[in-house]
Amino acid sequence: MAKQFSGKRPKNLGRTLHAFGGYLGRHRVLLILVALLAAVSAAANLLGTYMIKPIVNQITQVGSVSGLVGGVALAAGIYAVGALSTLGYTQIMVRAAQKILRDIRHDLFAHLQTLPLRFFDSQRKGNLMSMFTNDVDTISDALNNSFAMLIQSFIQMVGTMLLLLILNWQLSILVFAGYAAMFLYIRYSTKRSKFYYAHQQTYLGELDGYIEEMVAGQKVVKVFNHEEANLEEFTRRNEMLRQAGTSAQSYAATMIPAVVSISYINYALIAVVGGIMVMMGWSDLGSLASYLVFVRQSAMPINQFTQQGNFLLAALAGAERIFDTMDEEPEVDEGTVEMVRLPEGSPSRWGWRDTAHPEAPVIPLRGDVRFENVSFGYESGQTILHGLSLYAKPGQKIAFVGSTGAGKTTITNLINRFYDVTEGCITYDGIDVRRIRKDDLRHSLGIVLQDTHLFTGTVADNIRFGKLDATQEEIEQAARIANADSFIRRLPQGYETMVTGDGANLSQGQRQLLAIARAAVADPPVLILDEATSSIDTRTEALIEKGMDRLMEGRTVFVIAHRLSTVRNANAIIVLEHGRIIERGDHDELLAQKGEYYQLYHGMFELS
Repeated sequence: MAKQFSGKRPKNLGRTLHAFGGYLGRHRVLLILVALLAAVSAAANLLGTYMIKPIVNQITQVGSVSGLVGGVALAAGIYAVGALSTLGYTQIMVRAAQKILRDIRHDLFAHLQTLPLRFFDSQRKGNLMSMFTNDVDTISDALNNSFAMLIQSFIQMVGTMLLLLILNWQLSILVFAGYAAMFLYIRYSTKRSKFYYAHQQTYLGELDGYIEEMVAGQKVVKVFNHEEANLEEFTRRNEMLRQAGTSAQSYAATMIPAVVSISYINYALIAVVGGIMVMMGWSDLGSLASYLVFVRQSAMPINQFTQQGNFLLAALAGAERIFDTMDEEPEVDEGTVEMVRLPEGSPSRWGWRDTAHPEAPVIPLRGDVRFENVSFGYESGQTILHGLSLYAKPGQKIAFVGSTGAGKTTITNLINRFYDVTEGCITYDGIDVRRIRKDDLRHSLGIVLQDTHLFTGTVADNIRFGKLDATQEEIEQAARIANADSFIRRLPQGYETMVTGDGANLSQGQRQLLAIARAAVADPPVLILDEATSSIDTRTEALIEKGMDRLMEGRTVFVIAHRLSTVRNANAIIVLEHGRIIERGDHDELLAQKGEYYQLYHGMFELS
């Protein structure tokens, strides 16, 4: 079975435990209280069992009824203290565990917000979701079931061994031999389980990612009759998870039966030898009675200890994935230039101020964007853009056309610094964009993507996403600019209509109009439209042309479009091929050249 899996055990168990310990330390007071109550519970159990000796001896040797009653009452009081301690630590542990899980989820989500887009491009959404669900759940199980139980089981194991020595050290030699056999098997089984638990978590994340993709793409699946092939792939992945889970649980499941079997053998042997010792007068009956109960119970703390080890193995495999993600380098922002509002009467509403040089004058934000010999590749050695040089003067509309993979979207990704250039530089009002703080840079840009994403909330909330403090009046004005106001008012609750399932209750064109309204409410000086009208029918497109013209008025606009209606009126059209500019000019100039643009125009009427 082991040969079927090539993965490794958790790479750095010490680092994972150290990171996990940091979260435990945040709630050390509660956890210390849990530990103390668990210790009291364990001690009460040990002391209650030890009380068998004096109670039995009171009957067999003294014959004192009052002594018997007093001993039983004392034992009952000890067990009551233990029960109350158990109730106390379980309730406290629940609260402490939930606080720790809250912190882990918060820190994981907060760190994800700081990671560069490159990270998300290389990760499946299902894997990321699995961290918040499966991995956090395994940590929850370990905290609720293992933390206090490990302390209690450890104290009971050590206490049982100590009391066994006190009661009869000769018999204890046989008991400890059985303990040694138990621990040798536990060590072997734990080693094998740890290996497969890591694979189980990995395969579970991959399976979740596959399910998420298939559910999201059901329309495409059904269009191409891909259900049977999808089921085969799901079956393959599910089988890999089954094999890993079976192997992990098989090794783990043998621990308890093995420990119990050894303890039964021990018990039978001790009962025979101990009985002989009592008959020979080498031990009293009370000591043997108490001793036999301890031997019978000795397997329980060991079983519990190994069982909690299973929870911990699964939790550590999941925790390692979470902490590995938290160790991912956040998006670097070394910019010192920030966007500031200029006084009334200034030539621009906004300006750029360099916080590293406060004495330098504020540069008005005009929207002058220039590429100077820019080269870029998403992966090392695979260049997408080659020595690109272009400019957009304030208020100009620049259109990019070309075949799929020519580098059109890559250019817009570089403007807003989703990625940084490999060579050359991009300037914004004469400032290298790498010197501008990313938050301020992106605040100055309005982007409408080809793939519209709407969030669960009202229509107004989705428009307000472009400007969180936008008033209702500003939201409605933005909707009018995008010509979305009329269809919004026809919705059941108008602007308060709930949007669910990424806008499943709206048409594709309506979703795109909301995305345009979202950009309009932000009122940015620079607009990036990445095939923003690709999902809108020609009637809807004609409806929004005037609104789009109003939105683009006085702004620098970059357009990636495949419809000629959005390209013809651009100040400059740049034709790209394999990351290089092969033609540039306005619509009439490019037609006159009878080059690539001419072929696209007369051959397709739509650019891709």
